[in-house]
Amino acid sequence: MTTSTPLPADLAEPRPGAGTGRRSPARVTAAVLCALLGTGLTAGAAATAWNDHRTAHRPPPARAAYHAAASLWRDAPVDRLFPPVLDGPGDGPGGADRTWTRIALAPDADCGPAALGADWRAALATTGCARVLRATYTDSTRSSLVSVGLVFTTADPATMDGLRGRLPAPSGYGFADPQRATWAAGVVPGAPAVVYAVSAFADGRVQDAPQPAEEAARPAATGAAAQAGLGYEAKAVAGRLERAVEDLAVPPAPHRTDPESAR
Repeated sequence: MTTSTPLPADLAEPRPGAGTGRRSPARVTAAVLCALLGTGLTAGAAATAWNDHRTAHRPPPARAAYHAAASLWRDAPVDRLFPPVLDGPGDGPGGADRTWTRIALAPDADCGPAALGADWRAALATTGCARVLRATYTDSTRSSLVSVGLVFTTADPATMDGLRGRLPAPSGYGFADPQRATWAAGVVPGAPAVVYAVSAFADGRVQDAPQPAEEAARPAATGAAAQAGLGYEAKAVAGRLERAVEDLAVPPAPHRTDPESAR
């Protein structure tokens, strides 16, 4: 008589009718198709969201941005157009640092005699002049004044380019024409606008005639205004306001994110 040791339960032969644990081919295929469909829908939704994001953050075409800049006088915050404080590192004579503080702000005005002199109205006659914004700054010693202006028009780029080198000395806001010492004026790149700055002594002294800032800032320039650095003042303030408007008119392109790295 022999005896046998029973097999462990996990090695025993399956009982008749017991399941083997295998899925049928049809069920496997259905599961794979569902997984693929879900992945495709997720990828499609992600691609659509990415395209919508790019469209929303894409900068406007240059032409559209240019014409939109004509309304910056009412759309942009005044502190972006005329910052309360202008820092000018290296903008003074000999590379000295300068700082200007805004001390007066005029209400926006039309392009009539109250805001623009006759010679400026004549120069801007073909531009569709729309609005004039003005303010006045003083330096850190309060010994000089710099009156500034932004003139917004509806002109096309070619018309605005025609103004370069043809703009006369502007009037100041806060002091009379005989007190004007130096001046600068130019067309803002990327916007149908003109920027100008005209300087004066804060004590109100009268000058013979306003001098272009470029000439007054030359090393060999003579005269009280040139020696006091007022040529540098008008040139630097006009340049900084020009860049402020240009930045508003042509905002930097948004940072591009790689869709793969964003996953």
